[in-house]
Amino acid sequence: MGGSHADGAHATMTGSDAGILLAASLAAGAVNSIAGGGSLITFPVLVWLGRDPILANATNTVSLSPGSLAALHGFRRELAGLGDWVVWGTSPSIVGGVVGALLLLRTPSRVFAWLVPWLIFFATLLFALSGPITAAARRRAGRAVPAGGIPRDPERPGPLVYQFLVAVYGGYFGAGIGIMMLAGLAFAGFDAIHPMIAVRNYYAICINGVAALYFIAHGAVDWSDAAVLTIGQVVGSWGGARIARDLPPAAVRAVVIAVGVTMAVSLFLKR
Repeated sequence: MGGSHADGAHATMTGSDAGILLAASLAAGAVNSIAGGGSLITFPVLVWLGRDPILANATNTVSLSPGSLAALHGFRRELAGLGDWVVWGTSPSIVGGVVGALLLLRTPSRVFAWLVPWLIFFATLLFALSGPITAAARRRAGRAVPAGGIPRDPERPGPLVYQFLVAVYGGYFGAGIGIMMLAGLAFAGFDAIHPMIAVRNYYAICINGVAALYFIAHGAVDWSDAAVLTIGQVVGSWGGARIARDLPPAAVRAVVIAVGVTMAVSLFLKR
């Protein structure tokens, strides 16, 4: 099914395209390692440059996987003591990522193109409200958190189902899953932000990685675009993780929200 979207849809990359994509991916990689939401930069740029939306989404997902690894490496120390949470979230992340990827390649291109601005608006709104959403999740959880801010009992059905649904959305579109996962972890009882980011980065690797493999197997990837995006996001993620504790989160959020809104509006106007 994926081949029908890829056939004849690959665009020839120009020098200006490469420069724009590299700049966008550097920024996205840094944003992903700090706050999530980097797809709100790279995916709309791909569509704005004239790429087929489904091909752009699949290509963007493939390029995210190495960047997620780089971001996880930057927070590797924070994974100490989180083995139960790593094991708990792996299966729903992988299965949900496959389901979402399958649904994407079975969505008609015209339907997905119509959905794209709405999906970007939704993801941008989710990102803008990430603080209140996470705070509400913590209040709703109402759970005692042990010293260190890390709960010890991950094996509960509610968070498991939630993670699966987030992974389905992630395999299908992806933008905003970082915020969704942070809110879910807060609901599960986490109160320490850096371990939350480390676990979220691991789950993102599972979701994006399995979806990327599915898209590659179905020929739904523009490898020229993917190469530029991957290089930029790896470098951006590595650098972003190193400065994560010093960069004002409000500044990062403001940039991502502005880009998301601008791109969504421009894509509405291009219809």
